[in-house]
Amino acid sequence: MSSEMSASSTPILRVNNLTKHFPSGQRGYPVRALDGVTFEVRQGETLGLVGESGCGKSTCARTIIRLYEPTAGTIELDGQDITRLNARQMRPLRRKMQMVFQDPYASLNARMTVRDIVAEPLSVHSPELGHEAVDDQVRAVLHQVGLGQEHMLRYAHEFSGGQRQRIGLARALVIHPKLVLCDEPISALDVSIQAQIVNLLRDLQQDLGLTYLFIAHDLSMVRYIADRVGVMYLGQLVELGTADGIFDSPKHPYTQGLLASVPTLSKGIGTDPPAIEGQLPSPIHPPSGCRFRTRCPMATAVCAEQTPPPVEVADGHTVACHLYGSPS
Repeated sequence: MSSEMSASSTPILRVNNLTKHFPSGQRGYPVRALDGVTFEVRQGETLGLVGESGCGKSTCARTIIRLYEPTAGTIELDGQDITRLNARQMRPLRRKMQMVFQDPYASLNARMTVRDIVAEPLSVHSPELGHEAVDDQVRAVLHQVGLGQEHMLRYAHEFSGGQRQRIGLARALVIHPKLVLCDEPISALDVSIQAQIVNLLRDLQQDLGLTYLFIAHDLSMVRYIADRVGVMYLGQLVELGTADGIFDSPKHPYTQGLLASVPTLSKGIGTDPPAIEGQLPSPIHPPSGCRFRTRCPMATAVCAEQTPPPVEVADGHTVACHLYGSPS
């Protein structure tokens, strides 16, 4: 993947002020799972989204693909606003955007053969295809993900986790999407298999010209696969930049804490305090101002009073933190 190529490419996805709130059972206090997230994904690149569990990464992906209805904001796919389209209007656009889910054990129908699982999107989007044509396409996409014709008539429970994730990837790719949303696709897999799947994703991107939104909490894998990285905290995007910029020169105290939490051989085991103190606040009652301020060692009075706007601190590198002042 070339970051230079990605930087000059046209955005295939634009998300502006995307917000998703869920009912909480407390009148007037929704679960603010996603609150005003703005970013774009450029044609041919991989944008990684990282953050702690509960920060809104998966909600973001599921709202973009319209599994969840957005509360506010806009979603543009290939220049078309899809925010308020109904199911019938969305159907032809789903050819362009597919999703690979986190759990390969739960996301595949145990009663269907691999052939039928992978062929299901074709039955929806290409109903004119005959049985043999469908079989040909299923065979071809299975080959692309490292499986063979002999796997077509077997059932999902007969496969390992890594093989199941390949089946899920084949199902997403069979209708030739432009954008694939990968919702923690390796977190449920053995460590020995994770690199195989990430390498497969990279190879497929190069061969097919795919664009990825890659959600993960494994920062080393994100650095390996992503061109750019967005860091989320409690439903908001706090930092966005190139992978090298985020990992080599993190600006937001939360990003710095996340990276400090990654174990390395040079760190003593059990000798250092946690890189980020405290617990993630409730998304029902998030802190005022900067949401990270209750855990931030550099917080000041203004952090409780004002929500920091995103500021560009380097070319293409933005951070929402009062330490960097206000945009000019």
